[in-house]
Amino acid sequence: MARYTGPKTKIARKFGEAIFGEDKSFEKRNFPPGQHGANRRRGKKSEYSIQLAEKQKAKYTYGILERQFSNLFKKASSSKGITGEILLQLCESRLDNVVYRMGVAPSRSAARQLVSHRHITVNGELVNIPSYSLNAGDIVAVREKSKSLLAIENSLANRSDVYEWISWNSETKQGNFVSIPERIQIPENINEQLIVELYSK
Repeated sequence: MARYTGPKTKIARKFGEAIFGEDKSFEKRNFPPGQHGANRRRGKKSEYSIQLAEKQKAKYTYGILERQFSNLFKKASSSKGITGEILLQLCESRLDNVVYRMGVAPSRSAARQLVSHRHITVNGELVNIPSYSLNAGDIVAVREKSKSLLAIENSLANRSDVYEWISWNSETKQGNFVSIPERIQIPENINEQLIVELYSK
């Protein structure tokens, strides 16, 4: 399964945000990477470079590679509604993202690993495809044999974020993807309109 495996702190520093989650290295050096870091004079960015950077940020945030992201945009643009908003909703509906949002894993990459290693079920059926798209009302649960996994226990113990479109039962270790989130409910700092403009060129 293809995925980004390079240095995450360097990417976070490039965008000036801890887009991969809590990162102590980023907190210590939250200035751009490179030999001169914060002291380097940077010229005015072109419209294209700003749009491209926003697309790259969205891709890294959700852990999606170029072709997958392009396919999601095509699907969003052919759907009724606001293209940028639908694009983010499609990203949020991915199984790996929902597992992360439910607190079963501390990061999206960890959630992707849990899914691909067959620890997660959807509506009672094992699903090992991280990009699997959920529908409103789907039940996502930790597989019975995996409920005692220390990694899952630790992640759930540190679970703090609660989202309106997701419900979670700590006793049964299963949650409900109640509804597709509205744009205002999605906490990611992404300007989806810039992405739409980039793909519309």
